[in-house]
Amino acid sequence: MKRLLAGATALTMMTSAAYADFTLNILHINDFHSRFDPITGTDSNCDAETDAAGECFGGIARLKAIIDTRRDEISTGGGNSLLLSAGDNFQGSLYYTTYKSKVVSDFFNQMGFDVVATGNHEFDDGPEEFLTFIEAAQFPIIGGNFDVSRSPELRGKINGSIVVEVGGERIGIIGATTEDTPEIAASGPDIEFYEVAQYVRGAAEALEAAGINKIILLSHIGYNEDMAVAAAVPGVDVIVGGHSHTLLSNTAEGAAGPYPTMVTNPAGIEVAVVQANQYGKYLGDLTVTWDDDGNVVSAEGEPYLIDASVEGNADFASQLAELSGPIEETMAEVIGTATEAIEGSREVCRAMECSMGNLVADAMLDRVADQGVTIAIQNGGGLRASIDAGEITMGEVLTVLPFSNTLATVEISGGAVIEALENGVSDVENGAGRFPQVAGLKYSFDLSQPPGSRISDVEVMEGGAWAPIDEEATYGVVTNNFMRGGGDGYEPFANGGNPYDFGPPLEQVLADYIAEAGGEYTPYTDGRITAVE
Repeated sequence: MKRLLAGATALTMMTSAAYADFTLNILHINDFHSRFDPITGTDSNCDAETDAAGECFGGIARLKAIIDTRRDEISTGGGNSLLLSAGDNFQGSLYYTTYKSKVVSDFFNQMGFDVVATGNHEFDDGPEEFLTFIEAAQFPIIGGNFDVSRSPELRGKINGSIVVEVGGERIGIIGATTEDTPEIAASGPDIEFYEVAQYVRGAAEALEAAGINKIILLSHIGYNEDMAVAAAVPGVDVIVGGHSHTLLSNTAEGAAGPYPTMVTNPAGIEVAVVQANQYGKYLGDLTVTWDDDGNVVSAEGEPYLIDASVEGNADFASQLAELSGPIEETMAEVIGTATEAIEGSREVCRAMECSMGNLVADAMLDRVADQGVTIAIQNGGGLRASIDAGEITMGEVLTVLPFSNTLATVEISGGAVIEALENGVSDVENGAGRFPQVAGLKYSFDLSQPPGSRISDVEVMEGGAWAPIDEEATYGVVTNNFMRGGGDGYEPFANGGNPYDFGPPLEQVLADYIAEAGGEYTPYTDGRITAVE
């Protein structure tokens, strides 16, 4: 049984050094989303000129370089390290669209990852593509709170936890993936997800019973859920997380909390929670020291910002250049110009009206307006980047809309529209991707009310004027095929009439809309979504 060490402080629990103390550097990333090229400060594609000017971040070549540098420094100093990924390495660029999981496994194998968690996006192309990744990986991929025993593809291919030996010490690492995965990815009917805290509790107890007293939870459940699990479950020492794309830092402006965030568990012991933002922009670096009884005596660190001061690995840059050849022409195609930056960040588009949400919803509605469709609803989580002012390339459009979704239509009642909106604002507090960006529709929401009763003042456009929605009337709604099938909790769409999921790709709809509008686009918001104060 682990004990609480006297004199614990928020970041470092002070105690005299003991001969048997064991120190481990945990290097980690999360939510990489196949961003192999550098990104701008607004997470859109970085062109060569901007990168050469030192204004871009990340990229697989820089990530490889800083990982190698840190591991060499740690090893030279006689230390020990683990390299972890907290999941969502699939989806998010043309590299993944073109090469699928192979491009991820090829680079990650060379980077020497020790353990990789399962993210929800690893299921985007079904269990089959996830299996391809597992079989190509030269590192263990752990699951956790889901059962694959009925899946013909994944049965026996993935474990919930693993024990690794580092520096002569055995470290238990437990996996956990968001329980929402069946709603937000294509995991299929054969995979069943369980409540995270319950699973982690049992897994930690099993590891302790096997004599493992140093335990890490490698999770893809989000920062708020990580803190909740830390507060509820004894036995876990460190949580390395992902899913919410959270920046934790003691120095960076806008960080959501300190690195690490310390949470007291039921036994009165502080658990270190860390996360490292997104897209390979940061490398998390946490130094943890345990005593021989498995008590954490210190936990401290800070993520590294991977900016232009990091010189990229030349071999990785060469490999990437070879892969980029077939897709450069598509990426570089200019489809229009933005007069101002188009806001598509997750922090905005999952919480309020955003200009990218308006652009995409307007484009969707415009495409099917001649079919009698009057409402568009697009999930904020389907918008993956902003677009900077200036030329808009097809590569940028594909970065915003990387999921190869198709335009989909369905007929539902006005009451079902309200039900869909209630679902959309039901988890704003946790940055859930279901937040509804809309066109042809106005609504208000009140976060002081419980989920299910937050929506009010829903209006639709009728005859050129706004009118209250008629709960008994039938409306044509355009969305994407993922949501139309009930994804992100949009069950009203799955149960609607005359569904059609096979429209043009959403990214092409957006590109055509900008081109048809004359190529110049001015982003805007107009009050179609109101947060009640």
